[in-house]
Amino acid sequence: MPRCARDKKAKMSLLLRIVVILFALWLATMAAGMVIAFGLLGPQWHSFSGDAVERASFWVFTFFGAAFAGAAALLPVTILIVLAEAFKIRSLLVNAAAGAAVLLLAFYGSGFARPSYEESIDAPPPLIAREAELAAAAGAAFGFVYWLIAGRNAGRWREPRGPSA
Repeated sequence: MPRCARDKKAKMSLLLRIVVILFALWLATMAAGMVIAFGLLGPQWHSFSGDAVERASFWVFTFFGAAFAGAAALLPVTILIVLAEAFKIRSLLVNAAAGAAVLLLAFYGSGFARPSYEESIDAPPPLIAREAELAAAAGAAFGFVYWLIAGRNAGRWREPRGPSA
């Protein structure tokens, strides 16, 4: 195959890979937003009536959670994606753990975290706040959905393919 044709094919596979990564990021932020919404509204879900406004609040929280997850984690996630593509990291556990770590760091770095102490004489404060657990769960869901769509094929676009018939 002439070099020009190989270069064109490599550029097209890279462009297709970028489109797949962007689509995976979009779906992963939606999944993280849904986890945040379920975590915030889940305990009250049974008390919602059939009112459309109450049910729509779930989707408002989903949008807020997705916007927070996407905005707070954009730069670190971009760096991690470049590293995963460069080193061909395709592990589900690595993707889920990286997602959880990035969203936990974004949660604590954004100022949403409450102090670790609480004013109570009845019980000691929990070791890990519920909000931090929710951020870690949303990050793990983010990493899982990203892996499902794009992460399991990280770096594969650079591998030479056999001759096509």
